Amino acid sequence: MIDLHLHLLPGVDDGPATLDQSAAMCRAAAADGCVALVATPHQRRDEWATGDSARLERELARLAERCGGRPRLYLGGEVRVDSELVADLARPGRSGIATLAGSRYLLLELEPRCLGPDPAELATELLARGYQPIVAHPEMTPGLWREEGACERLVEAGALLQVTAMSVTGDFGRGPRERVWDLLEAGLVHFVASDAHRPDWRPPGLARAHGEIAARFGLATAQRLMVENPLLVIEDRPWAYAPGVREAGG
Repeated sequence: MIDLHLHLLPGVDDGPATLDQSAAMCRAAAADGCVALVATPHQRRDEWATGDSARLERELARLAERCGGRPRLYLGGEVRVDSELVADLARPGRSGIATLAGSRYLLLELEPRCLGPDPAELATELLARGYQPIVAHPEMTPGLWREEGACERLVEAGALLQVTAMSVTGDFGRGPRERVWDLLEAGLVHFVASDAHRPDWRPPGLARAHGEIAARFGLATAQRLMVENPLLVIEDRPWAYAPGVREAGG
């Protein structure tokens, strides 16, 4: 499996505080069946200064050396959306904004109430500029699940949706679980990731979610959401399905 969303780098955001904790997360993910991880520190958030690409690359290299190449590590970011995002992406060096594994795929964190740019309009604009938007944890974003049809409009505009494994398994409670399974039933989910933060709080791991999805929708769907689709991202291949087309089961 490939996990596209983890807060893995030590001391940069609300993820692990130390290199030892980061290495423990890598070991746990590998033991759970992950062969590749994309470190996605929060970006464009006032709480943390994570726009220094060179620093993030150094931290990733230190962690990769500690882990001995297992699992494979890539750099990305969980990019907070506001009205200045498109302008920041157009600046030299993209203002330090990291795409997933250096690809055209951009992981977005919407403001909880979806204030700022309209998400569907933003998706259309990003696609026109050569980026493929992936919206993180829509089941945990009130502005999406409180407005009927918001996720459908996002997907019709060309965005892809990534849900969190602990929502799938019910670890975040009944509400997120119900919402994520509704999205899965509707064929609106394209990726499942851990959004892991620390070894002892929101730890890494996709195997339980993989098993539950496989039991309900079949092994092929679980593989698509946690192996095949993420592989398209880290290899920077074009999305395999036309925007707006719902793929049955995911």
